Amino acid sequence: MLFNTNDILETTRMITENNLDVRTITMGISLRDCAHPDIKVTAQKIYNKICQKAEKLVKTGEDLEAELGVPIINKRISVTPVAMVGESCDSSDYVPLAQALDRAGKNVGVNFIGGFSALVDKGYTKGDHNLIAAIPEALAVTDIVCSSVSVGSTKCGINMDAVAQMGRVVKMAAERTADRDAIGCAKLVVFCNAVPDNPFMAGAFHGVTEPESVINVGVSGPGVVKHALEAVRDGDIGMVAETIKKTAFKITRVGQLVAQEAARRLNTQFGIIDLSLAPTPAIGDSVAHILEEIGLESCGCPGTTATLAMLNDAVKKGGLMASSYVGGLSGAFIPVSEDAGMIAAVERGCLTLEKLEAMTCVCSVGLDMIAVPGDTTAETIAAIIADEAAIGMINNKTTAVRLIPVPGKGVGDKVEFGGLLGYAPIIAVNNFKADKFIARGGRIPAPVRSLTN
Repeated sequence: MLFNTNDILETTRMITENNLDVRTITMGISLRDCAHPDIKVTAQKIYNKICQKAEKLVKTGEDLEAELGVPIINKRISVTPVAMVGESCDSSDYVPLAQALDRAGKNVGVNFIGGFSALVDKGYTKGDHNLIAAIPEALAVTDIVCSSVSVGSTKCGINMDAVAQMGRVVKMAAERTADRDAIGCAKLVVFCNAVPDNPFMAGAFHGVTEPESVINVGVSGPGVVKHALEAVRDGDIGMVAETIKKTAFKITRVGQLVAQEAARRLNTQFGIIDLSLAPTPAIGDSVAHILEEIGLESCGCPGTTATLAMLNDAVKKGGLMASSYVGGLSGAFIPVSEDAGMIAAVERGCLTLEKLEAMTCVCSVGLDMIAVPGDTTAETIAAIIADEAAIGMINNKTTAVRLIPVPGKGVGDKVEFGGLLGYAPIIAVNNFKADKFIARGGRIPAPVRSLTN
């Protein structure tokens, strides 16, 4: 295949001037053969397998970065939901399994390892109970382990017992890491319609339908899209959408090249490209700034949901033309603490929790990396999780909640996480209660659209 010189130069400019990067190469690893009655044996088998499978992951990423000139920001691992792996163990304490993940991830040099997870859309098994109970302590005593729990889906409805429990777990994780501004909650996601091939943290896990090992790549490029839109400021919305599509195509082709070559060198299967626009706190790398370039005075004002819907759809259309294996979440992320434009919109009073919830109806995930007052109750957190899960269930899309109730802090304060996690202003939460609703428990039945067979 011959490359046009202009295309090469344009890609170079995207990288050097507009923050184009491959956000993550994530190796998925099956741990289904690591189960053993003795939890110490299970932990050792987990450690050994991850170290063996991912031994060359970081080096391969670094080599590709040097050879192709494309920044590869993170190298990560996702594993089989640990609730399944630990179920045969004689111990109900799964914290040692999280510690095994942490040691293995550090040994091979990855940034994060995801999969301390449970899938309880309809109900719990013994392993699910043990895993969820261990989350607060596991996230407190590890550094790079990420956790997720799926509490519902379009096919199953919403497990409201799990929703209530996750409200309490989020609070406990915050309290257990209160000395670090509740960093434990930044590594915990609650899902509806969780996907098995997501390369992004903190929600990545290696689904049970996945192969023994796989390479999934997440690309990014909010700055590239914004730069492209600056050239069509006089165009109509159709031209804006077309520009986003063409740009998403180019971004995805870069990711496809990296993914296929990484899989070949690691002697594993290429899984998917997740073409989500994932922002960073860096100036010029913001989804909010894209929306403002389209014509909003500030992200969060009237028109925000419409512009985000158009952006999300155009990104998907462009990416689908660039790769036959698009998966994960694929669209636009709106994590408040990780997006400089979102942070500014919250600080100027234009972006509220309620508006963010409306935006999650049309974006890739949900209420992501949002710091809330430390006195927000477990029941209120559970109710927010329920609202997001309902949006996902009814609309047959993935939604998620990553709320951070920061102990001792309230509206007007800020919390600093550092790195890609950024910083966040504490956002106000509605003070009226849904405690009686959450206390009912049970399961919200699946919607009529689940009957598609």
